[in-house]
Amino acid sequence: MNIDLIIIYFVLPLLSISMLMIFIRLFRGPSLIDKVIALDLLVIVGIGAFSAYAILYDKSMIIDISLILALIAFLSTIAFAYYYERRKKIE
Repeated sequence: MNIDLIIIYFVLPLLSISMLMIFIRLFRGPSLIDKVIALDLLVIVGIGAFSAYAILYDKSMIIDISLILALIAFLSTIAFAYYYERRKKIE
């Protein structure tokens, strides 16, 4: 079994199922923190899907897009944590 078949029959369906469960958590999350964590996890799974696509079709430029997406997700998580801490201090 080569890497292409592993990606097509195992990795991509697993990522799709996890995205579906993350969307459920995103919409049903009881608090704002749960929704932000679900959104961050959704970005991470999306990066995994982009990387699998890049490996499958031998497109190295997609890896660069994944790295930029990871950097934006990291910075947005840091910004939200800063916002949340400031909000807690005001209350």
